[in-house]
Amino acid sequence: MAGTVGGRPSIFPTLLYGDAKAAIRQLTEAFGFIEASVYEGEDGTVLHAELVQGNGAVMLGSRGRGGRFDEAMKGSTHTGVYVVVDDIDAHHQRAVDHGAEILMPPTDQDYGSRDYMARDLEGNIWSFGTYAPEIQA
Repeated sequence: MAGTVGGRPSIFPTLLYGDAKAAIRQLTEAFGFIEASVYEGEDGTVLHAELVQGNGAVMLGSRGRGGRFDEAMKGSTHTGVYVVVDDIDAHHQRAVDHGAEILMPPTDQDYGSRDYMARDLEGNIWSFGTYAPEIQA
C-alpha cells in the first residue's frame, strides 16, 4: 500500500478506557477487531493492547494507571476513529447482534462510501465505511 513504511501502518489511534477489558471484548466481538497483544499489570489492568483491523490497528490501555500518556490524557473526553471495512452491512449486523449502540445505520454517502456509526461502551465514536482513499507519500 502506498504511504506505508516497511508494510507497517504509521498511525495508530490510541485510546484509554476505564474498563479496558470490556472495551477489548466489545471491539473484538462487536466490531471484528483481532486481538494482537494484551499486556496486563499484576493487578489485572491493561497496560497496553493492540487490536488489528485490516492493515491498521488501534492501541489501548486502562485509564488511571499513571505514566505520562495517562497524565496527558487526563480530563480528555471522547475520540472518533474511522475504520475501512469491505462489507458494511455484514459488519453493521455483527455490531447490532452484539448490542453495540448504533448512531447511524448503513448509509450511502454522496462521495461514494457506504458507512455506519456506533458508540462504544465509554462513548468513543467508531465510523465504519467503504471509503478508502489511496495515500500518496
